[in-house]
Amino acid sequence: MYTLLLAVIYLVFISLGLPDSLLGSGWPTMRLVFDQPLSAAGMVSMIITGGTICSSLLSERLTARFTTRGVTVGSVFLSAAALLGFSVSTRFWMLCLWAVPYGLAAGCIDSAINNFVALHYRSRHMSWLHCFWGVGTVLSPCIMSWALRRSGWQLGYRAVALLQLGIGAVLVLTLPVWNACRATEESARAGSVLGVRGALKIKGAPTLFAGFFAYCGAEGTSMLWASSYLAGARGFSAQRAAAFAAMLYVGITAGRFISGFIADRLGDRGMIRLGAVVAAAGLAVLALPGGGETMALAGLGLFGLGCAPVYPAIIHATPQNFGAERSQGLIGVQMASAYVGSTLVPPLFGLIANRAGLSGMPLFLALLIALMTGMIEKTFRTVSAKAE
Repeated sequence: MYTLLLAVIYLVFISLGLPDSLLGSGWPTMRLVFDQPLSAAGMVSMIITGGTICSSLLSERLTARFTTRGVTVGSVFLSAAALLGFSVSTRFWMLCLWAVPYGLAAGCIDSAINNFVALHYRSRHMSWLHCFWGVGTVLSPCIMSWALRRSGWQLGYRAVALLQLGIGAVLVLTLPVWNACRATEESARAGSVLGVRGALKIKGAPTLFAGFFAYCGAEGTSMLWASSYLAGARGFSAQRAAAFAAMLYVGITAGRFISGFIADRLGDRGMIRLGAVVAAAGLAVLALPGGGETMALAGLGLFGLGCAPVYPAIIHATPQNFGAERSQGLIGVQMASAYVGSTLVPPLFGLIANRAGLSGMPLFLALLIALMTGMIEKTFRTVSAKAE
């Protein structure tokens, strides 16, 4: 029963990743239809992120009232409705309107499922969970490419919406499977709702949120600016820079798959430390003066491999560090911290690069990884001291 439920959860995380790459892959065509500049995609993305942050912060209350399976099923269908709304939009303001429910749905799924897996499954399953999110992000550009060849970007959104509806139907049919974890979930929901203020009062939690903010800021910065760094600071052609930047995504997705085989042996803290060391090594290779294409490829790949285990391990350690009854509230705030970091930090580096150039990206990322490591280590020390 637990194995079947895990398969369903993996399917849900593919559904979470599916829409995430659609806007970027379809926007060059979409913007012409809506007569919008290239930068207008940022407004839609910001609205989605805002909804995601709000629903992440509300996830504790929603899960306490409707259970994890109720929130998950409702969010998948809400996501499908939003994607269908995208596909029939004829004005830019319609895209912005449908971005709200899409963001709300994504935040609920992310927080609820992460907490559920942290409570009921081992560390390796958390790594593989996020690997399946990567599968979703890889599939959606392929779907959009197929749609653009067949008809138009609307077909791409419609196809992913239909996939979401199919996944929602699977969830409805397998609702009884969730009963295998009912006792544990009811125990976890027995405590009072923390809220943001309550979460910030817990010893070790503020440094945890700061560390997660720093990590997601580093990941988001690398994803946004890797191609620009290779082209602007290393002299690569635009085409080769884009192709080489894909190595970052390959490293993260493959790294999470590989991490699943060693996560239980090293533990969450060990995986975070290993990830930080590998990421730092990747940045050192990337920054080597005179390094050619091979070194750039190796550096980005290593950085992606290093990033891979950090996010899942931080999430998985939460119930053990702070208690199952607090984990949903804390993970909800962690998700919000993650989205704030990935939203605010990449533009900050853009402002710095305007003045100092793109060559400082490895150093900027190294500082964020150092901040992340320091904050997470402080969290573990605080929790360990409290337990003694």
